[in-house]
Amino acid sequence: MILQIEEKILTAMLEHGRREEPNEACGYLAAKDGVVDRLFELTNIDAAPDHYTMDPAEQFAVIRQIREEGLQLAAAYHSHPETPARPSVEDIRLANDPGMVYVIVSLMAGVEPVRAFKIRGDEVVDIPLQVRQGRV
Repeated sequence: MILQIEEKILTAMLEHGRREEPNEACGYLAAKDGVVDRLFELTNIDAAPDHYTMDPAEQFAVIRQIREEGLQLAAAYHSHPETPARPSVEDIRLANDPGMVYVIVSLMAGVEPVRAFKIRGDEVVDIPLQVRQGRV
């Protein structure tokens, strides 16, 4: 599996993470024709720098919007303001959907800023990103 994602979405996730600093940002990514080209920012109701909880009402509204627009839910994302883009112990513990791709955005300097994972129990598998330029 490869997660195909438009470059503008990587930029938007990083910008969202920076706006929410020092707290974690979170949201959903949606795809059309297998390429992630939409980002839906959600509220981290925990407002914490080391964990997040998506606002449930926003989650349901976004899922409904994704379906209505004929898109596919491709991934959930969140930022790590001070740690690398890899799942924390808490991220692994709370990853309750083995079919979901989890994208982590690191705001640390000198590390790979965006990585994707599948998490099944304690097993964490890297999902390669294929960055695409915007479509015409």
